[in-house]
Amino acid sequence: MDKHKTFHSGFITVIGCPNVGKSTLVNALVGEKIAIVSDKPQTTRNRIMGVSTSDDCQMVFLDTPGFHTPRNKLGRFMVKSIKDAMDGMDALVVMVDAVSVRNRDHAIIQDALRRQVPVFLVINKIDLVEKTNLLALVKSLENELFSGVFLISALLQDGVDDLKKALAVKMPEGPRYFPDDMITDQPERVMCAEIIREKALLNLREEVPHGIGVEMMGITEINVGLQEIDATIYCERDSHKRILVGKGGEMIKRIGTQARGDIERLLGVHINLKLFVKVRPGWRDRQDDLKTLGYEK
Repeated sequence: MDKHKTFHSGFITVIGCPNVGKSTLVNALVGEKIAIVSDKPQTTRNRIMGVSTSDDCQMVFLDTPGFHTPRNKLGRFMVKSIKDAMDGMDALVVMVDAVSVRNRDHAIIQDALRRQVPVFLVINKIDLVEKTNLLALVKSLENELFSGVFLISALLQDGVDDLKKALAVKMPEGPRYFPDDMITDQPERVMCAEIIREKALLNLREEVPHGIGVEMMGITEINVGLQEIDATIYCERDSHKRILVGKGGEMIKRIGTQARGDIERLLGVHINLKLFVKVRPGWRDRQDDLKTLGYEK
């Protein structure tokens, strides 16, 4: 690499309503899965950082929870993490769902445009909308203050490369903030816990997912190439525990099997995964529990 070549770098926050596809987009921009995804709103609970580095540019993406009206301390923490992630950024990406744009989306857009940074509007899930309806949607959202408007399908990675190139152009001159091979700041323990929660989200229904949290109890090396992981899934009601465990333990076994595969790929070793389910009523409103599960710093 030319030592005299100008290097650019910057921080980019991705914001939007719940379930618009922010985590899927950040995973696509980074090129690796660093954030869990599901079709449940508020899957992302914390600020997640992803890093993409090329020869002349490093972009640090911040995935955030969806904007919502908080109903407990966990919700308030999530909303605060969004606002904190918007401060001091070099660019903002505002995502909306092409299938349904709501009043809250418009409010988020207006708030973003008041900030003195480049703002990109990203309309996601275009594969689910008729072209004529899509054109009308773009027209209704057009604003000369946008640095760019992009129609994408994050799931299919359609249009993601064009967005990434446009973001790189807006990055100021700067240093490599992180090593070239670093793709996230999340510790392995946190990523393992999130993988377990993701598999629970994918298998559970109704109100259960919102009330679960995962605590990593321990990671122990049994021998070379084999680790044992103990984790506890917390829920808020006895009825939720019965659903989590399932008849004859079927559900918790399914969650464990799916999680083990992803964790083994992450850590590069074989895993003996032990999952426990405990009822902890109202944990989302207790400061100590939020700290234990990594939602309060």
